[in-house]
Amino acid sequence: MSTPDVVIVGGGIGGLGTAFALSRSGLKVRVLEQAKEFGEVGAGIQLAPNCTRILDDYGLLEEAKARGVVPDRMVMRDAVDGSDLTSLDLRDLERKYGFPYLVIHRSDLHGLFLDACRGAGVELLTEQRVTAYSQDGTTATATTEAGTVHSGAVVIAADGLHSVARKLLVDDQPVSSAYVAYRGTVPIAEAGRPVDLSEVVLYVGPRCHFVHYGLRGGDLLNQVAVFESPKALAGLEDWGTPDEFDTAFAGTCDAVQQGLPHMWRGKWWRMYDRDPIATWVDGRIALLGDAAHPPLQYLAQGAIMAIEDGWVLAEHVKRLRSDDGVVDWAGALAAYEAVRPEHCRRVLLTARAWGELWHLDGVEREQRNVLLRVRDVDGYSFTDWIYGPTALFPEDEPAMFEPIPLASADRLAGDLEASLAP
Repeated sequence: MSTPDVVIVGGGIGGLGTAFALSRSGLKVRVLEQAKEFGEVGAGIQLAPNCTRILDDYGLLEEAKARGVVPDRMVMRDAVDGSDLTSLDLRDLERKYGFPYLVIHRSDLHGLFLDACRGAGVELLTEQRVTAYSQDGTTATATTEAGTVHSGAVVIAADGLHSVARKLLVDDQPVSSAYVAYRGTVPIAEAGRPVDLSEVVLYVGPRCHFVHYGLRGGDLLNQVAVFESPKALAGLEDWGTPDEFDTAFAGTCDAVQQGLPHMWRGKWWRMYDRDPIATWVDGRIALLGDAAHPPLQYLAQGAIMAIEDGWVLAEHVKRLRSDDGVVDWAGALAAYEAVRPEHCRRVLLTARAWGELWHLDGVEREQRNVLLRVRDVDGYSFTDWIYGPTALFPEDEPAMFEPIPLASADRLAGDLEASLAP
């Protein structure tokens, strides 16, 4: 095998997206996947404009749209009474940010990047479980369980939540949220109820939520049911089981109840993230995607952040590549690390807070519902920081939104009551 410019560890969406981005700059890229074949598990994934903007730059957006669904509206409803809380006009969102909101099957997005990498000449190797990393100042290496050594100018570790490379930078562990996700896709003809596939629908409830939207041109209905596990909170190892699932959703509205029989009950996904870290680069070894910033899923930005990571790195490589093809890797990796950790820190921490907001109960649930119902549905103050163009430099990172205290709902409710009084 010839020596590549870049070795990428991990053949998921982040690894393949980065491989394609770097290959477009003329670099020789090798991807190491630990499984016997390239593939992606899971079901649906949501791609906001900050991602579809990059897909468009890659020339992949139209194919992604053909494989997925471009919905008209996103709506949040109360999981207990089924009432509408707030919504986003996704067609207006597209006009605002210049690119669509897209939903697609994870395997279809992964396949899109895999095809693109093959077409670009990326070297794709399977059964390469990397267990060690090293470097000598000019070269970085990734060594597999079988003893094979892969060397390149840099090694990008896109090796996921349980990253081996992360241990080079920080001694930490995944953080359990005590929440677990059940998933299920069903042909729309077998859904057993009318479903408006022009909508992405989220039902938020006490310690649980339920999502559904269409996939594959509307042929499939994707559903996700998430709940907090009492067994996890109690420190038990066997948590997230179907009996807990049934109990968690027992008090939800009819619309949610109708979707639950179609969930896969034999497999569930426990939800972890990690605390944000500011250092992603050690010499010529760099973290990317979930290895650097695994989030909880409440902002639907996990895979998107990984795609953004690859795009940002590739843009800096292009900027710092000389006419004779030599890349200033120190400069490129420093520029990458200067901008991405802060953005991803914001996403990780906001995702945690957003999950708490979704799952409120009692008075706090009522306060949340008041605030959501009075939200200006034509306003984008809560999305500008995340759906706009991906920042290449720290000064390009937009300001965060201003949180609204739950207690302000009491004043709003009082004002409304006063305005309706005779």
